[in-house]
Amino acid sequence: MNSPSKHPKAVLWDMDGTLVDTEPMWIAGEHQLAEDHGAVWTEEDSLHLVGSDLLVAARYIKQRIGGDMTPEDIVDFLGGRVATALRRQQEWRPGARELIEEYRAAGVPQALVTMSYGYIAEPVVDALGFEAVVTGDSVTQGKPHPEPYLKAAELLGVRAEDCIAIEDSRTGAASANAAGCFVIAVPHAVAVPEAPFRAVVPTLAGLTADHLGRLAGLGHE
Repeated sequence: MNSPSKHPKAVLWDMDGTLVDTEPMWIAGEHQLAEDHGAVWTEEDSLHLVGSDLLVAARYIKQRIGGDMTPEDIVDFLGGRVATALRRQQEWRPGARELIEEYRAAGVPQALVTMSYGYIAEPVVDALGFEAVVTGDSVTQGKPHPEPYLKAAELLGVRAEDCIAIEDSRTGAASANAAGCFVIAVPHAVAVPEAPFRAVVPTLAGLTADHLGRLAGLGHE
């Protein structure tokens, strides 16, 4: 990014684990499915799926637990649990809402880019508001493919290369980087490796939009 502005053209937010702490909800559902099918489900299995396209994750789950449920059935079961929990309460990740409000006050467009389906993300979208929303059921190829982030940038009328993406998983970070975004990675359930056009931070708490701009190399000629 060569813009002299201290802000990106847009900010693209992941949801699960980045904005809201839903990973325990997904993992609890996976364990429930395995228990219902008399199968073993490990922490390694759960962490392997963090950030993945839901149908891709469901196919993996089906391979591990067997049974008659289709991948679509598995998505419906897990997604329904998470959607119900989010309608009751959203547990925001530290610093995320504050940054959203700061970027909004600065007039920077923001999009939600999540592999959760629209009905799952709805309570978060209603609570925060975004200029664009890309969900797992609105793309052909999910993360780590670049399509979700490319679509979000297109909906906002900007280039992905001029955006900052904020992610918590290596799958999501790979998707955003592949699209051309600078990634602020905030690892939560899984580690995210360092990479070009990526800054890894322990938390968003206490960080400002200017902090993120400096990490992305903005504000310099």
